[in-house]
Amino acid sequence: MKSLITFCFILGFFATSMQAADPAKTHPKMNDSLQPPIAEQRPHQSTHHGVVLNDPWHWLKDPNYPKISDKDVLSYLKAENRYYEAQMADQKPWVEKIFKEMKARVKEDDRSVPQKDGDWIYWSQFAKGAQYRQHYRKPAAGGAEQLMLDETKLAADKDYFTLDELIISPDGRLMAYAYDDDGSERFAVHFRDLDSGKDLPDVIEGVLSNLVWSADSKGLVYGLANENWRTDQLYYHRLGADPKKATLLYKEDDIGFAVDVNLSAQDDWIIIETGDQVTSEIRLVPANDPTAEPILVSPRKVGRSYMVDVRDGLIYILTNDDHVNFRVATATFAKPDEWKVLIPGSDRHYLTDLALFQDFYVTEGRVDGLDQIELRDYADPSKAEKIVFPEASYEAGLGDNPEYAITKLRIDYESMVTPGTVYDFHLADKRLEVLKVQEIPSGYDASQYKTERLIITARDGAQVPVSILYKKGFRKDGSRPLHLYGYGAYGMAMPPGFSANRLSLVDRGFAYSIAHIRGGDDLGYQWYLDGKVMKRENTFNDFVDVAKGLIAQGYVAQGRITASGRSAGGELMGAVANQAPELFGAIVAHVPFVDVLNTMLDDSLPLTPGEWPEWGNPITDKAAFDCIRSYSPYDNIQAKAYPPMLYTGGLNDPRVTYWEPAKMVAKLRAMKTDANLLLLKTNMGAGHGGKSGRFERLREHAEEATFILWQLGMLK
Repeated sequence: MKSLITFCFILGFFATSMQAADPAKTHPKMNDSLQPPIAEQRPHQSTHHGVVLNDPWHWLKDPNYPKISDKDVLSYLKAENRYYEAQMADQKPWVEKIFKEMKARVKEDDRSVPQKDGDWIYWSQFAKGAQYRQHYRKPAAGGAEQLMLDETKLAADKDYFTLDELIISPDGRLMAYAYDDDGSERFAVHFRDLDSGKDLPDVIEGVLSNLVWSADSKGLVYGLANENWRTDQLYYHRLGADPKKATLLYKEDDIGFAVDVNLSAQDDWIIIETGDQVTSEIRLVPANDPTAEPILVSPRKVGRSYMVDVRDGLIYILTNDDHVNFRVATATFAKPDEWKVLIPGSDRHYLTDLALFQDFYVTEGRVDGLDQIELRDYADPSKAEKIVFPEASYEAGLGDNPEYAITKLRIDYESMVTPGTVYDFHLADKRLEVLKVQEIPSGYDASQYKTERLIITARDGAQVPVSILYKKGFRKDGSRPLHLYGYGAYGMAMPPGFSANRLSLVDRGFAYSIAHIRGGDDLGYQWYLDGKVMKRENTFNDFVDVAKGLIAQGYVAQGRITASGRSAGGELMGAVANQAPELFGAIVAHVPFVDVLNTMLDDSLPLTPGEWPEWGNPITDKAAFDCIRSYSPYDNIQAKAYPPMLYTGGLNDPRVTYWEPAKMVAKLRAMKTDANLLLLKTNMGAGHGGKSGRFERLREHAEEATFILWQLGMLK
């Protein structure tokens, strides 16, 4: 079962060998012959709750947005990009060196583990040197393989390409696939006849949802993005008809709610999901009759989240209605709003997902922050079989399990030291079979690395977990550098997983650490609630207190910590730079949500109404206005010294608009008192995820690692 709505995605980060520099060394200065662009200040005021806000860089928001055509805006962004390139010019050999290290850890002709679905076996693979995947299948009964889709061909001559979804019709004859070629996340859906290999004339533009086939393989259910990039309508398109005349299945009137669609475990019910970050409402429609009147499971109640699936006419519900850590309940179609407890909520066991199969069902969750996968008996809810994994700290979850009747369960597993591993759990003999371990072609010896899990006490007494990776021989005397990563929003946990890219720092003497701060749900749903809305400061305080705790325990010295975060994690970077700049030797903020107050005050922006449950509504709520104003990174820049910083943005980013990092950098240039390097790089043809293509993304990771090593004086 998929979670209802997500705001941001997280990309992994980092990767080889050198001695750390002397902690006493100062930051390398920028090339003094290169002067940074200075953004003009133009008077702009707005008044809210009797408070006048001055924003002289407001003009960086193009008035024609989402079209960006203002010559002054584009000129400034291009000037910042030229300044970035000029400052990084002398480091280009290091970028190339680290990029080659990272690329050497990638298996160029990698291939996914094949999986059976009905009469076919499916997999994807990369051709050697290719940026994008090819998608294949072959008959389960035996026969020749068939190339269904070649992403490389679709991406040819494009600066950006992302395949969002590829789904096969129930009869196995047709394929629907959706892609975005400018980073705006407005996906175009195409259809292909797999027998002939030719595309059908049907094309659906502007899709922003999952895709679900009707049971007869003759139509598709999907959601469209409206002019504000909100999915408020669900449609059914019958193949061969005009997509502009598709049948409207559902219209959501609440501007804060988004609509999505899924399919039940037995492929017999279409699940229409609508909700915001904390409240949900679900309807069911027969997959063999998508235009039938939807069945409402239970009306929305503010603060109640629930997800559903269906088995043999019984509705299964995962909900937080009577326990913050969720429970599982069942209901009948006759009385879908009457929920009977199947698994009660637990103070210790946080339930995060539910998957139904023919002979058993699976719950996923966490106990004390550690992933749990449990197989459960339909006849006896008290019987739960926990799958045991070999390490004390790890990340594990269900993998690709498309069939309803199975004898083995596909599972994905990794840890800070163990590369991604695909298992089959054999139900008959309770055995884990290794199908694939992520290959590191340039070589990787897990025995040379060590991982720890620490607990650091925050200023209010909260016990914050920290996962740490380092190479054996790492000295805890403050002499080594340390990189600290965090996110802390939307209830998204940051599990202790593996990233080969981190080795380019770790092998040079760094420790790499993940702070499991409040705002994520690492320690349960309450951990998330304690870092949102009026408690948002806890997220920033946790990160700063973790940094101080690591200093106190000798893992690093003040000024030798580097930090990074993306999206809401970029907001975290802006906030901690304002709160405790002296702690950090360099900070990298990717597509950062830093202009929080202005964004939450602008309900015309794509995500703002749906984000009020996460941050508060400063338009109507004075307390929310004051709270956001107290921490919003852009609003709290001060005339003081800041560490070296790198900000990135995407011109077509619909999640965190390009002007947020641009305004942040413009204001920092005007106010900060230090001579440390401040860079802004805007991807002019990409969105929230940065550049597309696996190697282009690696190059951006290499640029980040180079910036960090450069600012710590370690490029020697």
